[in-house]
Amino acid sequence: MTNFSHILIDWYNQNKRELPWRNTKNPYNIWLSEIILQQTRVVQGIGYYLKFINKYNTIKELSEASEDEVLSLWKGLGYYSRGRNLRKAAIQIMEEFEGVFPKDFKNLKKLKGVGDYSAAAIASFAFNEKIAVLDGNVYRVLSRIFNINTAIDTSAGKKQFWALANSLICDKHPDIFNQAIMEFGALQ
Repeated sequence: MTNFSHILIDWYNQNKRELPWRNTKNPYNIWLSEIILQQTRVVQGIGYYLKFINKYNTIKELSEASEDEVLSLWKGLGYYSRGRNLRKAAIQIMEEFEGVFPKDFKNLKKLKGVGDYSAAAIASFAFNEKIAVLDGNVYRVLSRIFNINTAIDTSAGKKQFWALANSLICDKHPDIFNQAIMEFGALQ
């Protein structure tokens, strides 16, 4: 399994796309990108990410925005509940977490609009928590490489993929491993 991780990370280092949220450990930026990219292609999401970062550079700025202001910037992305939840989570961070972004999977899941995938992504990418990020790309890679036929929408499938993905993560760079497997699934 370790060899798999090293091969994947080597591939990633040679083939990764340059994306603005990959050049930071700032949890605000990473969270923002993850929420924008739900149900959105990366190419479309980049423009929205840059607009949000330029208008609301900090969690405090976003928390102080009105819902109308946030939704105006969100216009065209669809699934407007994501924009509403983005603002509500920003307020939640300011009020419940004293303006400090939660630093682990468990506490990230308490944020409005943040589920298992987003919490794992933020925990891994911003704080190097060793936790698997499972999205459609990761399921596809794991099912093909490890010849898994269990449906991903079943309890057995979720447990099987969760266990396998977590067993593959290297201790030293869980963030890079997660980026690598997602990128491989997206590009190959």
